[in-house]
Amino acid sequence: MGGEFMAIALFVCLCLALMAGYPVAFTLGGISLLFAGIGIIFDLFEPSFLGALPSRLYGTMTNQTLMAVPLFVFMGVMLEKSRIAEDLLDAMARLFGGLRGGLAFSVCIVGALLAASTGIVGATVVTLGLLALPTMLRRGYDPALATGTLAATGTLGQIIPPSIILVLLGDVLSNAYQQAQQRLGIFSPKTVTVSDLFVGALLPGLLLVVLYLLYLAFVAWRQPEKLPAPTPQERSAVSIAHLLRSLLPPLLLIVAVLGSILGGVATPTEAAAVGALGAGLLALGKGQLSIVKLREVAQATAEISAMVFMILLGASIFSLVFRGFGGDELIHELFHSLPGGAFTATLVVMLVIFLLGFILDFIEITFVVVPIVGPVLLSMGIDPVWLGVMIALNLQTSFLTPPFGLSLFYLRGVTPAGVPTSAIYRGVLPFIVIQLLMLLIAACWPGLVTWLPTLLAQ
Repeated sequence: MGGEFMAIALFVCLCLALMAGYPVAFTLGGISLLFAGIGIIFDLFEPSFLGALPSRLYGTMTNQTLMAVPLFVFMGVMLEKSRIAEDLLDAMARLFGGLRGGLAFSVCIVGALLAASTGIVGATVVTLGLLALPTMLRRGYDPALATGTLAATGTLGQIIPPSIILVLLGDVLSNAYQQAQQRLGIFSPKTVTVSDLFVGALLPGLLLVVLYLLYLAFVAWRQPEKLPAPTPQERSAVSIAHLLRSLLPPLLLIVAVLGSILGGVATPTEAAAVGALGAGLLALGKGQLSIVKLREVAQATAEISAMVFMILLGASIFSLVFRGFGGDELIHELFHSLPGGAFTATLVVMLVIFLLGFILDFIEITFVVVPIVGPVLLSMGIDPVWLGVMIALNLQTSFLTPPFGLSLFYLRGVTPAGVPTSAIYRGVLPFIVIQLLMLLIAACWPGLVTWLPTLLAQ
């Protein structure tokens, strides 16, 4: 009983420390080691659990799947600095220029293309906010609708592959799936890969974009004053040549990265390398690549990757200590005692992840929460690909939810002072409803997630 109490206290203290703003990676490792020391003193923790730490750290360093993280980050940062988004938005805005709300439609489509090119939420939100928001406000768009569209569209990088979160979830769920099968006595376990999650997330991601567009079309029909039609002076035609010059490069990059994964030609890590090289070539072709810019991209990539891997190392210490106190058995017993079985357990986990999304970053939730609950849920017969996509959709929703949604913070940083924060909050509410609807659709029709991976596996 003492060990289980320590496991609960460890989790609570960790959440409180993270809410207080302490560095995530060092908080994970430091508090876990502190609790391990207390447990050893009171004979509640077996020190041999810490003996597994060196092999875990070495396994992280040599993990081929996680090599995709810095490569995808490099690709995203390079595209961000090569003005691909600016050209895309200009071309799409001209293409839809004659429609009421055409700029909003353009932002949504460009956001989806950037999500499939970069997978970095913060960069997409800030880029779209800087490029599109001033023009939308100048043309008389409702500030709430404009900011809500930008914030929601920017978060598509959470679910549309190649998403960084899907890479991290794929690695965590792979380990959780193996643990679940071993718990069930299956010693030749099946595997779940990052490629499976990429394929599974494709249809829900595209459907989400369609739902966004349908909502914008509905607003343009029912409340036309919020999405004003462009004046003749604001309309400008786009040539086929200009449209192709803007669209083809990112589309070719998307096809090269996702096509190689979906076709089974390359692993996500190999495809990430192709994407990084392709992004560099695109920047070179646009005259946006220099030694200074390359240094900036490399430095940003190193900083983001170092943060991710330090959090992963801290999370490895936390999971060992939590397991040493019997926390995994406590979660297993709790979930199996819930009425309703796997359905109730999944609902509880989704609610907890949604609430934690207010205070914790998606990386922290992926590395701290998913390893705890994943093996238990998967041992109850839940499909790992479906669970991974549901978690990704859930975390995407938390990015938008006031008052702590990270996308809202990103957008607030580039929004003019004349637009109040309350307008941003009002603007994202319909998109949060759409996100929850998407979660409900995926929950009621799991085949939306599992059909394509099953088809490609045949």
